[in-house]
Amino acid sequence: MHAEERLERVERIVAESGRVAVAELARRFDVTTETVRRDLAQLEDRGILRRVHGGAVAASNSSRVEVSVSTRRDINTDAKARIAQAAMSLIPSTFSGAIAIDAGTTTALFAEHIARWRPATTHQTLVVITNSLSVASIVSENSDVELHMLGGRLRGITSAAVGASTLLQLSHLSPDIAFMGANGVHARFGLSTPDHEEAAVKTALTRGARRVVALVDASKLGEETLVSFADLGDVDTLITDSEPDPELTSALYNAEVEVLLA
Repeated sequence: MHAEERLERVERIVAESGRVAVAELARRFDVTTETVRRDLAQLEDRGILRRVHGGAVAASNSSRVEVSVSTRRDINTDAKARIAQAAMSLIPSTFSGAIAIDAGTTTALFAEHIARWRPATTHQTLVVITNSLSVASIVSENSDVELHMLGGRLRGITSAAVGASTLLQLSHLSPDIAFMGANGVHARFGLSTPDHEEAAVKTALTRGARRVVALVDASKLGEETLVSFADLGDVDTLITDSEPDPELTSALYNAEVEVLLA
């Protein structure tokens, strides 16, 4: 097999699986690991992949890649809708208290359910705290919800308020449940997101809440992005749409995280 043909094959494998291992490619093409590393270096120079320990990942699979809310809204929508629906089992009509809703597409779908929530009695109040402009806009339509919108600098890509003033407000709040999104859930790295300022807000939400529920579709499981904002042990419940891999399953079990499949 010619070198260029081998490069095309590697490019196709990365596109299909998102990740390749040096040892596996060496066996597949019957070449040395040094040859594979040279191939990966060429493909990295072309911007096709990014080399990592033991192999390479697709160039788009970067710890700093962050897709806008409007783009993410159309990704894994069925799974996210099921997760949002399952989360509503934690907010029955008899619920009275305060919840925090993090910024994100799955949490925005959850907010759509909150917009239709009705109390069992006329004197009940559901307080919703959020730093998300999108979530606030959705739940504000419900007259049975008392909305607390956190201020701060608005990040356009996520429509989330961040910064010192946001963190100051959160330091005085302790909601009953925080519903959190994440860009990655990893056995060792925990829950992560690409941006430092947004991670700081997520950490404050997580630490301030009496109960933490992560709403994360299966595409984020096993992934890690730039900034870890919570350990697995900081989460009480993970609602997702597919069983995590064995390593993550074991880590969640050891951290005593309840896993609910939607």
